[in-house]
Amino acid sequence: MENNKANSTEESSEKGDWRDKIKTPHVSVDIIIRHKGGIVLVKRKYPPYGWSLPGGFIDYGESAENAAIREAKEETNLDIEIVKQLKAYSDPKRDNRLHCISITFVAEGKGNLKAGDDAKEAKIVMENEIPMLCFDHNKILMDYFNDPYFELH
Repeated sequence: MENNKANSTEESSEKGDWRDKIKTPHVSVDIIIRHKGGIVLVKRKYPPYGWSLPGGFIDYGESAENAAIREAKEETNLDIEIVKQLKAYSDPKRDNRLHCISITFVAEGKGNLKAGDDAKEAKIVMENEIPMLCFDHNKILMDYFNDPYFELH
C-alpha cells in the first residue's frame, strides 16, 4: 500500500499536480463597518484607486471571519465585532484585475479610526453621502440598506 502512495506521488509530481492546471477564483472579504452613526470607507492606496469598503484577500488557512477582523484592523485601526454575514458576491467581472468572490460582513467598529496598510485615508459617511465606490461596493451597500434585518437594528 505504501508503495502505491509513493508511486502515485512521484507520478503526480513528474506530470504536474492537477491543482497547478486549474484556475480558481480568489476569495476576499469586504466589511461594512458601522461606526459613530455612519459607515466606514477607505481610500485605496493602490489600483484601482478610489473609495471602497475595507477588506482584502483571505490568507491561506484563515477563516473569512478572521480575515475580516484582520483587514478591518489593518486598514482602519478599528476592532470589530461581526454582526452578520450579509452575502457572497461572485460576479466574475466585479473586479477587473481577477476573478474574485467576496464574502461580505456587517460589523460594529470600536476604537479610533485611522487609515493604515493599503488604505490611504479612512472616513465615516452617512447613507446619503456615499460616493461612487470601487468594485461593486455601491451594490453591496444598496443590498445592506435594503435588507429588512437592518431596519430592526
